[in-house]
Amino acid sequence: MIQGIIKGSKASFGTFSLISRLKLWRYFAIPMGISLLLAIIIGVVSYGASDAIGNYISSFWIWEFGRPAVEAISTVFGGVLIVIIGFIIFKHSVLALSAPFMGPISKKIEDDLIGSGQKTKETPSFKLLQRGVKISVRNLVRELVLTIPILLVGLIPVIGVFSAVLLFLMQAYFAGFGNMDYTLERHYSYKESVAFVKKNRGVATGNGIVFMLFLFIPVIGVLLVLPFSVTAATLETVKLIHKKDKG
Repeated sequence: MIQGIIKGSKASFGTFSLISRLKLWRYFAIPMGISLLLAIIIGVVSYGASDAIGNYISSFWIWEFGRPAVEAISTVFGGVLIVIIGFIIFKHSVLALSAPFMGPISKKIEDDLIGSGQKTKETPSFKLLQRGVKISVRNLVRELVLTIPILLVGLIPVIGVFSAVLLFLMQAYFAGFGNMDYTLERHYSYKESVAFVKKNRGVATGNGIVFMLFLFIPVIGVLLVLPFSVTAATLETVKLIHKKDKG
């Protein structure tokens, strides 16, 4: 697992030169625009909703005793909750909507890796979008279901630190999952791809860690997160597929 995380993270080094050599920057233009637009929309909505969620949570405390403390805790918890949910929705939305553009980019990278004599199949854009939405909805539901209990456990002193790390790694795993599927869709069915990522969850998590770290960089991170993370995911996923075929 740890080796996989290191491998998935290290794959991002050298991606800039590969993208430049294959002249892929222009193909990333639309996904980068989608990423920026979604980030703005979700950011504005999240900012407006944080106070409302905090007030809603504190409304369950019907006593006057301790109300200021409850309201303060509810506001903080509501803010953290909306930020995390915003991250989750942004991540899966951008991965799904970018699928028609990321699939062909991933194919160009794979074709370069395996050589001109072994071209991989092309998938129609509508099928890429359909697959991207299916994967993203699956992962979105699972991530939301797991997030709430982890957040609640995080309210316990000391344990909260481990809760934050667990949340980050979980988000990273699902981000890496989506990035890897742009390559996997050309080789495996939906169920086979899910099994493949589970088997290589370390690589998925390592790739997703880079994805998540990019999002902490204002504006530039939102623009560059897909080019770097998807290129890295393609490189590592192709290696894993061919290693599996040979083995």
